[in-house]
Amino acid sequence: MQWTDRIGRRLKPRDLHVFLTVAEQGNMAKAAERLAISRPVISKTIADLEQTLAVKLLDRTPRGVEPTIYGRALLKRTVAVFDELRESVKEIEFLSDPNAGELRIGCTEVMASGFVSAVIEKMLGKHPNLVFRMELGSAPTLQFQLLPERKCELVIARQLNPGDQSELDAEVLFYEKLVVAAGPRNKWQSGRRVTLADLADERWILTRLETEPGSPVFEAFQACGLPVPRARILSESVNLRNCLLAAGRFVTIIPESILRFGPERRLFQVLPIRIPRWRLPIAIMTLKNRTLSPAAQRFITMARELAKTVRA
Repeated sequence: MQWTDRIGRRLKPRDLHVFLTVAEQGNMAKAAERLAISRPVISKTIADLEQTLAVKLLDRTPRGVEPTIYGRALLKRTVAVFDELRESVKEIEFLSDPNAGELRIGCTEVMASGFVSAVIEKMLGKHPNLVFRMELGSAPTLQFQLLPERKCELVIARQLNPGDQSELDAEVLFYEKLVVAAGPRNKWQSGRRVTLADLADERWILTRLETEPGSPVFEAFQACGLPVPRARILSESVNLRNCLLAAGRFVTIIPESILRFGPERRLFQVLPIRIPRWRLPIAIMTLKNRTLSPAAQRFITMARELAKTVRA
């Protein structure tokens, strides 16, 4: 199949945009409404694409349409094409006005509550009109879903499976240190000595990862000959943890980056207990072979500088 003869003269960005919208909506009628064009135009566009490529791109189902194996291959590259076009426009905007443009960032709630907020504040000091579109999620969702699907340009989160770098570029920023903290009404705020054994039966707020083998919390309790306490609250939410600490006799684990950069430091007191650092690093992750916008490059530069203060 020759590009110039069979495809280059017939394949149009508009047709790819229609196909992408149909695949995202899973329904031609919804795609027509989204694009403000008629359903017959949608059907003809898809039919012309299938004729041009000589393959079937969509299967019709009772619930709508879904991509075939050929459709999924085209969809993957189409998403990349429009993502690169979008980044080109943003780069032109940024080059013509360094204060303009948009940066899509994915991060965990913990990173958003401290480190990432601090980097954004520094960025806005130099580029006050820059717009940040944030995608919050768990580390697995960010690393293995949102970033490959190009829903964000870069991700800052704990890097899972550091050895598997088939699709991602990762730059380690720091290894998070953890501290044990309690609320202002907790009895352990009296200043007396406290050990993990003393806290074994307390009301713990933990995340799922903190309870698993290999986590710093697991290792700390194991070193004391104790099992990890059963968490009364199992949640990734920073806001939930802060509210419960302030209201009751809970204890929890706080990443040191929140203490350093976040505004919630007054809500809790750190207990004098040593917890190992995470072995999985906090990293900036981007897609391999993807051209980063100038805004993303400057954000990464500022993140590197700020990360030095965490490692110090």
